Amino acid sequence: MTSMPEKKNILAISGSTRPGSSNQRLLQIIADLMSAAYEFQFFDGIDTLPHFRPDLTDAAPAPVEAFRAQIEAAAGVLICTPEYVFSLPGSLKNALEWTVSTVVFSDKPVGLITASASGKMGHEELKLVMKTIQASFNDDTQLLISSIKGKFDADGNLKHAETLENLRHFAAAFDKLIKSDS
Repeated sequence: MTSMPEKKNILAISGSTRPGSSNQRLLQIIADLMSAAYEFQFFDGIDTLPHFRPDLTDAAPAPVEAFRAQIEAAAGVLICTPEYVFSLPGSLKNALEWTVSTVVFSDKPVGLITASASGKMGHEELKLVMKTIQASFNDDTQLLISSIKGKFDADGNLKHAETLENLRHFAAAFDKLIKSDS
């Protein structure tokens, strides 16, 4: 009897701190689409990380070290975030700043989704930050979804067929990127 190969781990990070947000629902949809090959770990401590202090980058607080270790252990990292005031949410920016002085994102396959009312400027900022910390992504592993709230029904189910198709394409491209990195 042959055993099933062990699933690779993907760390999923929501830039929204609101329970049940559109961003968290999108992460779950991607997790469901990729569940045959990957185990998703949802990072839920983004709003509990201490404020970034560059003087502590080498001796970071324990929650920061744990966050960095989760990134390092993952085969890939999936970030789905809203845009706040034409930028990244402060909690996500803070979390990413704690990784700047490390190599945890260097050549790490990442999937980047910005889902918001507009999202264009926040998405550009997310791509710039991830490029700066040398994460590995391409045009097919980043997605901007504008007018996100109108794409879900009252029960929180994705009702917009084009968005679901875009998520399927994104998931396949993210899988390909992770496999090419192995």
